Amino acid sequence: MAKPTFYITTPIYYPSNTLHIGNAYTTIACDALARYKRLRGYDVYYLTGTDEHGQKLQRRAAEEGKKPLEFINPIVDWIKDLWARLDISYDDFIRTTEPRHMDAVQKIFQKLLENGDIYLGEYEGYYCVPDEAFWTEHQAKKGDKYVCPDCGREVSLVKEKSYFFRMSKYQDRLMNYIQEHPEFIQPESRRNEMVNNFLKPGLEDLCVSRTTFDWGIKHPTDPEHVIYVWIDALANYITALGYLQEDDSKFRKYWPADVHMIGKDILRFHTIYWPIILMALDLPLPKKVFGHGWLLMPDGKMSKSKGNVIDPKFLIDRYGSDSIRYFLLREIAFGQDGVFTPEAFIQRLNFDLANDLGNLVSRTVAMIEKYFDGVIPSPSDEEPLDNDLKESARKALAGLEENLDEMRFGNGLAHLWDFISRTNKYIDETTPWALAKDEEKRGRLGTVMYNLAESIRIISIALQPFVTKTPKKIWEQLGIQEGEGLTDWESAKVWGKLPGGLKVNRGDVIFPRLDLEEEIKVIDETTAAARKQAEENKKKQEALSGQQPSATDKPESKLEIGIDDFAKVELRVAQVLEAEKIPKADKLMKLQLDLGYEQRQVVSGIAKYYTPEELVGKKVICVTNLKPVKLRGEHSNGMILAASVNDKLTLATVPDSMPNGAIVK
Repeated sequence: MAKPTFYITTPIYYPSNTLHIGNAYTTIACDALARYKRLRGYDVYYLTGTDEHGQKLQRRAAEEGKKPLEFINPIVDWIKDLWARLDISYDDFIRTTEPRHMDAVQKIFQKLLENGDIYLGEYEGYYCVPDEAFWTEHQAKKGDKYVCPDCGREVSLVKEKSYFFRMSKYQDRLMNYIQEHPEFIQPESRRNEMVNNFLKPGLEDLCVSRTTFDWGIKHPTDPEHVIYVWIDALANYITALGYLQEDDSKFRKYWPADVHMIGKDILRFHTIYWPIILMALDLPLPKKVFGHGWLLMPDGKMSKSKGNVIDPKFLIDRYGSDSIRYFLLREIAFGQDGVFTPEAFIQRLNFDLANDLGNLVSRTVAMIEKYFDGVIPSPSDEEPLDNDLKESARKALAGLEENLDEMRFGNGLAHLWDFISRTNKYIDETTPWALAKDEEKRGRLGTVMYNLAESIRIISIALQPFVTKTPKKIWEQLGIQEGEGLTDWESAKVWGKLPGGLKVNRGDVIFPRLDLEEEIKVIDETTAAARKQAEENKKKQEALSGQQPSATDKPESKLEIGIDDFAKVELRVAQVLEAEKIPKADKLMKLQLDLGYEQRQVVSGIAKYYTPEELVGKKVICVTNLKPVKLRGEHSNGMILAASVNDKLTLATVPDSMPNGAIVK
């Protein structure tokens, strides 16, 4: 009989920078659920990946003087290395720059066009580059400023021809679906938020193409447009399975997804935009979208720009991947926000892993070595197995299954730790050291040792979804070989499965106890360094945005500046896209420049020296952090460099091989 399938996905991460521990939270939770389902006999397909298109990435690459993929590839490698260190058992890693994805997205877009769900129009609204989100004036206006409601950064007004998706066409259908399937959006608070804040007020048609940048998947028949993130990124969940590709067997086998696991900040995209796109494609909707909370620092959400982040690789190198996985899954009520503090982290490792679990294994193996020459005894016929301990194991597994099926990881682990605590208490109740002094109680001592070893075997099996290295270490110490029917999930439900006669092998302590004050100091020093770097970056950006002298200012005297002052001037490679003379201004030329990450207008006094035709296509050097000015009614946002001698002027240019947006030093 075929196994039941289970398809689980993480969001695809945006590789504009390396990830912090908060980003890893989602992936670890998905991995725990995927491992649990495999243990329960499911045919699991676990997908993760990276979202590699968009203006923000194109801009970041240009700032580094690189082409987008040249900038992205090392970050993707870093992310894959992180998942390997955390033992993430994904089945596929989708990159949106892969041909399999790009080809399928173009077919999806064409299908939506042919269905009449997409039409060409003109967009005018407020755009946040870091979040790649559009907002209406009502949503973005805050006092006398316009800011992104999600991240708080200032947004810019944009106007361009765009293709739009008819969201309103499917609004009622989606509302009915959510009402009929209350399990679709979880937790319930997130469902209420989407219904009350977005669906009930009414949906506006969604902009799904851009023309102001070109780093993306081209429109299949109108290549001036690139397909925007809503379709490009969200479609990864089906393109990875082969949708609209020659081999679509995985799609037919695994779709619809059982769970899309996401952070709450991208819930709107996954519970409104994505299901409507699927409805337009006449495809079934995912069974559940779970929007979990954030992992916070005491001063708020983790953010690279704030510097209040924890590097997961630092934690893995110092404390091991199992410690990180356990803390995140145990400490935080999944679905709610949680706070990372060094104190909570170290105390959880000491109390739960070192004291409760590690000490239980060490004491048991040591006593078997001492009292039975390192061989696990069979229980005595005269001393029956302890039913109370057996019942505690049964309750732990039942509670674990019930909570994992509902993605309550912390609750599931609490049930398991109840059993661990009960087993530790069993040692104190039975006092093996006292039994060992009485030869007549040798049979009772053997049964006690067996009960402890069997409890630890069951605990090790139940730990497998959460931690990946510890169960194998326990099996090695108990002399258990994987694959002998003693480590699978169902065997944990059979008390007395462990055979007597296995040779124990006392190894290193599984979780050594940590010095709380010393470890807090180490973590604090690491985060302090990240904060200092973020503060330096912030000061640099503030300096770069300061006012610079106008191109027409004439200095009264020579002024010497230091290298730090010169570093405040931001020079970038720009390519002239369009040029035209400004009427009634003999010297002024209006230029449209491509900076790689954006298009910008600059007014320059070069009309006497160059014709518009001579300028188009030239790669020039632009001062990009001048305060914007208005010249003859035209906005100028920058200055291009030129050299002049007497009545001759020549633009400073760079070779065509230099990418637009590259920094000139």
